[in-house]
Amino acid sequence: MTQLPIVESVTRSPRHETFYLSCGSTRATPVIFVHGWPELSISWRNQLPVFAGLGFHAVAPDMRGYGRSSVPTRHADYAIEHIVADMIELLDHLGAAKAVWVGHDWGSPVVWAIAQHHAARCHGVANLCVPYQPVGFGPEAVIPLCNRSIYPEDRYPAAQWDYQLYYRESFKAAQSTFEANVRNTVRALFRAGNPKYRGMPSVTATIRADGGWFGGKGVAPDVPRDERVLSETEENMYVAALERNGFFGPDSWYVNTPANAAFSDRAPNGPRLRMPVLFVHAMYDYVCETLGSRLAEPMRGACDELTEAVVESGHWMAQERPIEVNATLVRWMVERLTAIWPHTRSREESN
Repeated sequence: MTQLPIVESVTRSPRHETFYLSCGSTRATPVIFVHGWPELSISWRNQLPVFAGLGFHAVAPDMRGYGRSSVPTRHADYAIEHIVADMIELLDHLGAAKAVWVGHDWGSPVVWAIAQHHAARCHGVANLCVPYQPVGFGPEAVIPLCNRSIYPEDRYPAAQWDYQLYYRESFKAAQSTFEANVRNTVRALFRAGNPKYRGMPSVTATIRADGGWFGGKGVAPDVPRDERVLSETEENMYVAALERNGFFGPDSWYVNTPANAAFSDRAPNGPRLRMPVLFVHAMYDYVCETLGSRLAEPMRGACDELTEAVVESGHWMAQERPIEVNATLVRWMVERLTAIWPHTRSREESN
């Protein structure tokens, strides 16, 4: 079967510009894939043609601060409220009332917030790695949920979330370290999961004690590209975008916790999510560690129709294990979103 082409597009409003990739019929139900830090729309390259081939309009934007989308110059412009507005503008531009929203990493808090504030624009929501925090995602919400058998409080007071406090305290140092050698940064970050580190403290637990990222050396180490996650072409695309825009925008997503919590507090129907929800755990993600900690507990108490699944991967799940991720998403959509499944809809319309 011939693979449908991936198309590049832009939508502009007076407040923002969003570049996005899309695949499939523009008349079909949108499935919108929302990337995280420090990624791009191409993070979903293994999902777009698959979901388009199933009869959906698969869409993946460059998020605010990334790639060919707008790159504001103030930290406050990267609060979740503004990013949610970007996504609703994108949905309006697509001409659809609702979408299936799929998020990963920082894209997950965006999708959770869309579900909180715009439930009527959601057929359902699915997120990888980062579970729902009804009070908003931030260190104050997630540190109490960590696994203290791995992170004793006297040694690791902020557990694996220490790195997020480093952004608050040493933002310019973090930014300059990532920008010192962007190719090295990309290669150091985009690594497949490793089972041997399970049950051990994450390197993100000692960022402040180490004097910064990568052992406080001020630059990422020179390591080989991990082909299980990135090809040379994909690496080059990440590097070009991050060299062009820098890390100010991506890193600014981490420093809006009070604004993000206040936004969650203003959810019109409260914190409960009543639409179908899928959460996919990454077995070998040791920062967003959800299988041995209590990180997923608030989500379980706040979702009416929650489905959970586990994929044997590290953090970059959609790139490391695309077949398993696609199968998990499709299975959930077939079982929980039957009414929008293209073949089901076409049969009903023909009767």
